[in-house]
Amino acid sequence: MSALSKVLQDSPGNGLSFWCPGCRTSHTIQHGAGPGPRWAWNGDVERPTFTPSVLVRTGHHVQGYDGGGCWCDFNAELKAKGEEPCDFNCEVCHSFVSDGQIQYLGDCTHALAGQTVPLAEFPEGWGC
Repeated sequence: MSALSKVLQDSPGNGLSFWCPGCRTSHTIQHGAGPGPRWAWNGDVERPTFTPSVLVRTGHHVQGYDGGGCWCDFNAELKAKGEEPCDFNCEVCHSFVSDGQIQYLGDCTHALAGQTVPLAEFPEGWGC
């Protein structure tokens, strides 16, 4: 990945990544021509807008999950052994990215659900 701005990085296959402060990781959408789901992008690297909404599901929230082996289970096992849990979580992150703002929808499972925040800069040392 390479930086297009402080808040947007490009990734392979016409990908665009932004930092999600709710999930504390990056989310990537695909735009332009190519296979798979595609988002429209306004072309602005400082104040991007993507349509439609961005929905990210991890762990047991992934559609078709059949039980067992998610991050919740892994972290519970670590805690039972007296070890620190990892940084990965089972989450739903659903947002609109519009004019450089992330509007988190109410179905998010993290602390920013229902809030609107400016796109954040990528943390120091993140990515390639």
